Amino acid sequence: MKERFAKYPFYGNAHGLTMFEAAHVYQLTPPPPELYTVNEYIVAAQVWRDLRFFAYFLHHIEPRLNGRVRSFLLREGLDRYDPERFLDYKQNCVLAMLECLESYVPYQGAEFLTYAHHAIGNALIQCRMMEESGSFSSLDEYKRVRGIAWLYNESGKSRGEVVARYAEKEGCSEETAEQYLTVARLNRSRVPLYVTAQDEDSEESGEDVTMDDSWDYAAILWNGIQAEAIRAAFEKLSYREQRLLEERNAICMTCGRVSPLSHRKTFEDLAVMFEGSTASGAERAYRKAVEKLTLLLVEAGVLHAVRLKQKSVKRRKKKIAAAVYEYQADCDGEWGEIQFDFVRGTAEIVRLAEWDTMVSKVFAERAIKCIRAYDVGNLPKKLLLTF
Repeated sequence: MKERFAKYPFYGNAHGLTMFEAAHVYQLTPPPPELYTVNEYIVAAQVWRDLRFFAYFLHHIEPRLNGRVRSFLLREGLDRYDPERFLDYKQNCVLAMLECLESYVPYQGAEFLTYAHHAIGNALIQCRMMEESGSFSSLDEYKRVRGIAWLYNESGKSRGEVVARYAEKEGCSEETAEQYLTVARLNRSRVPLYVTAQDEDSEESGEDVTMDDSWDYAAILWNGIQAEAIRAAFEKLSYREQRLLEERNAICMTCGRVSPLSHRKTFEDLAVMFEGSTASGAERAYRKAVEKLTLLLVEAGVLHAVRLKQKSVKRRKKKIAAAVYEYQADCDGEWGEIQFDFVRGTAEIVRLAEWDTMVSKVFAERAIKCIRAYDVGNLPKKLLLTF
């Protein structure tokens, strides 16, 4: 017998929040009374000590706030279409503006949004800091770690040269710079940190220090006990598989060095390295090595993974209208089933893997989020999703 659960909005998330709702959360009905300028709402909130005027202010500036949050998420390489994350970042910006409300002095000439610009930037960076695996004593420390991480990955220079350059630039001791770099390397090894840009108020911008997002398992190379599991799993691979992963991702599993992406080998280069292979053959071998290492890491408890396979699709006027996927939690045990209705924009868990309502539902929600990110005309037949 099929056990059915609540339907998930296809363009929202597992809890029903949509991007439209997240982007219009401060819109009021009916609209607030019109004033001559938006800044007058802030003045009225201060004079009358009435936060309703602050709500009116948010109603008018919400599109600008949405744009700033989206720009930040885009530069950081984060999913700017995740409603929950988007709303978290946005609400933190609103809290920052509320804190600025007390100290804002209108007659000094600057509009409130100009006055709060730096605080909003810090609020966005703080949200990013909270998503990292590492812990930081303060927002300032996190900014410094981001700065030296960018310098280390962008320059491609040795550790000593980076420390000396950073110390000279920031006017700190080399011992302090060394500590920041140690923290940066440790945290960069846990998750894909410092993905693109620093905060908007920084002099640096537009840097790209990402790793290949198709394989970031070396990201936890120096993370204590997990490092041992990573090494043990990596050593179980064949020599060819090890070389494919290292060369393609510009890393060294021996010392943990992560080189700039410009240093990584193309599939054509890999085909030359392994004579008798083609670029497509090298790519297939690389993908198999990724999957093999993934399974080893799942067994070791370092990663979780969802295995997906397409069971059936329904078409309407030659376009896919619905699809059924089976999913497996941590690549083991009984399969669950999820139905996607692309016409109505919903996804429904028909059967949980292992019939587990506590644990495997998390895997199902991950699978739903992943599939809805694909174009309907290009749905994957099989997929291995890690998290």
